[in-house]
Amino acid sequence: MKKTKHKESVAERTRAYIDSHPSIKDCISKDLINFSSLARLIMKEEGIKNEEAVMIACRRYALTLGKHDHEREILSVIGNSRVEVKTKICIVTAKNDWTVLQRLESVFRKLINEKAIMQVIQGTQAITIIADEKLKGEVVAAVGKENVLKVRQNLVEISVKSPEVITETSGVFAYLVSSLAEGGLNIVETVSCYTDTIFIVAEEDMIRAYSILSKCIERAEAIESVPEEEKDSF
Repeated sequence: MKKTKHKESVAERTRAYIDSHPSIKDCISKDLINFSSLARLIMKEEGIKNEEAVMIACRRYALTLGKHDHEREILSVIGNSRVEVKTKICIVTAKNDWTVLQRLESVFRKLINEKAIMQVIQGTQAITIIADEKLKGEVVAAVGKENVLKVRQNLVEISVKSPEVITETSGVFAYLVSSLAEGGLNIVETVSCYTDTIFIVAEEDMIRAYSILSKCIERAEAIESVPEEEKDSF
């Protein structure tokens, strides 16, 4: 017998929408949301016709959220993070082929012995290799010029190193990316590895990116240093 696919209810779609927008979720927790406006926005973006059903779902979900302030959890992680910068980075984009990964094995072996760092990201269409510029020739040679799709140079790696609790705290990455985007920064590549959140930007954007991320940490530190009963004024 063929199993019938579960169709999401209006309430489920509403909760999923709120969960995917941390800023809205935090405003609901702080009782700063106009539910009529929120319901209309959800209807428009989710293609839902029943406004009353969305309104009820929003209000019910607000009760379950209570006074939980997710933004403070995010700021707590960021406030205990540090920023590190590494210049002269290059990115080699190659075809997504098993032979490319196999050819990179010798480079990896050498890097491990030299304690150097190289990140490899395998996507559906391509393999991205982030490395020190001095390794560019070696990486291209190992991959094979016929497999190279693109080479980018004059890049900077900015790493936000956070405490281990980041692995259990959702929204930190989104918060940092949003801050960079609001500052008009174009992120060339981004990698998340355990407690490190890594942003690759153009060399000319290095100072601005560093400044934005540093201010995020400074603001979070300032909020964390304030007694709990006074934090609502921030």
